[in-house]
Amino acid sequence: MALKIYVKHTPSRVRKALRGLSYVILIAGLGMLFWTFYPMISFELYARLFLKRIATSPLPEDSIVSSLEFAQSVYADTASYSNNLSDFTQANIWFPTSNLPTAQNEVKLKHYTLSIPRLNLSNLSVEVGGNDLSTTLIHYLPTSLPGQYGNVAIFGHSTLPQLYNAKDYKTVFTYLPQMELGDKITAQVEGNKYEYEVTDIFIVDPDEVSVLEQQFNESYLTLITCVPPGTYLQRLVVKARLVRDLPL
Repeated sequence: MALKIYVKHTPSRVRKALRGLSYVILIAGLGMLFWTFYPMISFELYARLFLKRIATSPLPEDSIVSSLEFAQSVYADTASYSNNLSDFTQANIWFPTSNLPTAQNEVKLKHYTLSIPRLNLSNLSVEVGGNDLSTTLIHYLPTSLPGQYGNVAIFGHSTLPQLYNAKDYKTVFTYLPQMELGDKITAQVEGNKYEYEVTDIFIVDPDEVSVLEQQFNESYLTLITCVPPGTYLQRLVVKARLVRDLPL
């Protein structure tokens, strides 16, 4: 004779619904993590296989202030900058201020346009000597203009590919890592149009200020954005050389 009887209880509908909801939330959470981190991971794999990493600076390391320390000092000392640190829309915190080349006051032009056919970007506004990357590209520390001898360094903001908008300057350089050697970049300056050809693509740390140095043997264009996508850990550098003037 049996001493105990085990009865299987069927879960109520509410219990089943809660269990199903928990699985849905778990799957949605995993999907969000994948959505967020996949672009960063895929970029890292691509960068390690196809992009050079230049980490040796010709400047003494002890004389270079890290961009993070500089950003923290700005946050602590200057309240007017504090709202911009979260998205790095201020160009002056992308690289350390120590040992940077000095801009020349002779550059009077304030705006010109840039086009990048590979990325389907046309007539992007470039502000000469500006700082706000949320409204234009920034020609940082201007010493020369496109078409002239020197190195024109242009900063552009980037973000996760899922948030890309070609009309939003906070995301405009998101696909800059897709540039290839030989791609063309054109700059239109006061009725003149100059065509540049990409000669080098590499990644540097934020303290590698040598990418901003002037070289007056030719006319160079240097496009810079933050990588991996959605972070500010390193800088992607696309260097191009003037190949010809184009009639308008």
